[in-house]
Amino acid sequence: MDWKWSKEEDDFRQEVRDYLKAELPPGWGKEIFYNQDDDEQFKFAHEFTKRLARKGWLVVSWPKEYGGQDWPFWKQVIFYEEMAYAGAPLVGTNAVRFLGPTIMLYGTEEQKKMHLPGIASGETIWCQGYSEPNSGSDLASLQTSAVEDGDDFVINGQKIWTSGAQHSQWIFMLARTDPAVPKHKGISYFLVDMKTPGITVQPLIDMSDGHHFNQVFFDNVRVPRSGLLGEKNRGWYMATTTLSFERAGVENPMHLRRILESLIEYAKQTTRHGKPLSKDALIRQKLAQMAVEIDVARAIAYRVATAINNKQVPGPESPALKVFASELFQRLSQIGLELLGLYGQLKPGSKWAPLKGQIENLYLTSISRTIAAGTSEIQRNIIAERGLGLPK
Repeated sequence: MDWKWSKEEDDFRQEVRDYLKAELPPGWGKEIFYNQDDDEQFKFAHEFTKRLARKGWLVVSWPKEYGGQDWPFWKQVIFYEEMAYAGAPLVGTNAVRFLGPTIMLYGTEEQKKMHLPGIASGETIWCQGYSEPNSGSDLASLQTSAVEDGDDFVINGQKIWTSGAQHSQWIFMLARTDPAVPKHKGISYFLVDMKTPGITVQPLIDMSDGHHFNQVFFDNVRVPRSGLLGEKNRGWYMATTTLSFERAGVENPMHLRRILESLIEYAKQTTRHGKPLSKDALIRQKLAQMAVEIDVARAIAYRVATAINNKQVPGPESPALKVFASELFQRLSQIGLELLGLYGQLKPGSKWAPLKGQIENLYLTSISRTIAAGTSEIQRNIIAERGLGLPK
């Protein structure tokens, strides 16, 4: 693959890089790491996202009519890569990256006018209501119901693992509108105001003590017909479009590279048994292997980006990137803990924690990466069926 960029693209990358260096607090990404559980940091992240939007960078590849600049998606990739490498905070990437394109494909003109400006400006925060307590990998078995009542749908049920629901103004969600047909054919896609009476959000604290996930309960929640996205009972097919964009995490290789470079620097500066860790042959081999795999992940990411740049919904290359990168996060965190030794188990905030505890946090949070947005097993099935043409 030719990794060369045009002068225009290189200039844009440098512009984004210089802006982040000037606008982020000193030490961000090395001494300071974004923690969405910190109210002040979340407020800063939301304001920072809106500032990026005002510069036109948040949705540079969107059509101008929807608030973008109609630039090639490669410039969006450059923006995502520099943000990830700097550890810069972004709020609402789910709406920017996968809800917005879904609304463009399936939404009415009224829905586009209502929702896309708020996404493009970074003002409106969305969460995703897909998984349920008994419907994870088999998402089509979901039981949250939406029953027509006049001009409304009345929704009852429960969603789980709803990321960022505590901060969100809207939720895009799936509900069953016809229980009498095969499970994939009776699901509809809804856009729901979180202030609607009957919605309750309860926190779920993960094993890193983070409040990222939530449970969301729907008790006779009335949603107007204008909240139905696309055709009734065809929501599953729109949901798979959303998931294809969700799995297209083109910035993840640069996130991984930033972590790897921190580990390399630590190995150079830390002595064990009388010699720098960087002189240990086994450590050198493991870090080199990670460097190779990160480049592989970036190559896959660019296949995904090529599809999106060609105005296509990503195909099997998207789950290929998702499964490879999510498992790579776990491999890198494991090697990081081996490198740091027992001190690597110390949490962020401890004065003795190497690298400010980011490896300990990565190790714990990376567990969910092979589950969220579809397990690795699900991704491999998609690759087998849609990529290789194997039978179900």
